Amino acid sequence: MNATLTALAVIFTQLSLVAFGGGNTVLPEMHRQVTDVHQWLTDADFAALFALAQAAPGPNMMVVPLIGWHVAGAAGMLVSTVAIFGPSSVLTAVALRLWRRFKDNEWRRAVQAGLVPVSVGLVTASAVLIVQAADHTWILLAISAGVALVATTTRLHPLWLLAAGAVIGWSGFGQ
Repeated sequence: MNATLTALAVIFTQLSLVAFGGGNTVLPEMHRQVTDVHQWLTDADFAALFALAQAAPGPNMMVVPLIGWHVAGAAGMLVSTVAIFGPSSVLTAVALRLWRRFKDNEWRRAVQAGLVPVSVGLVTASAVLIVQAADHTWILLAISAGVALVATTTRLHPLWLLAAGAVIGWSGFGQ
């Protein structure tokens, strides 16, 4: 168990420090670590925990404590939570202080402009990974594409999309 807790701490600390643009940008590496490298979860388990975390209120990285709980119980949940939120919080506080200090420097605008497409690319990669992990039939893929289209072209609240997905799943249509 101690080796597992250490592995959780190392994985999520590393991910915490490179999560530019939000936690979802590190989902592909998180998925690789917990499914392929350590084989703690299957693709379906990962997708289910991610969906549960997204449906719950709170930070978008609530999937991490769920993974920790699944892997090592309460101790795993605590270790993974501190590892994902602690280092990035400290780094953010330091970076914000420096960011404000150099607010009029030209390099700051260049860095900011360069990080935007990187963040967009990482979020897109995360979306593709979740679709690949969860959508194993053409109907599920069509549902994902439809939800993505509606979410990006309308102002419909995401809870309505989640509710629609729940109804489709409950009806057995997506099976």
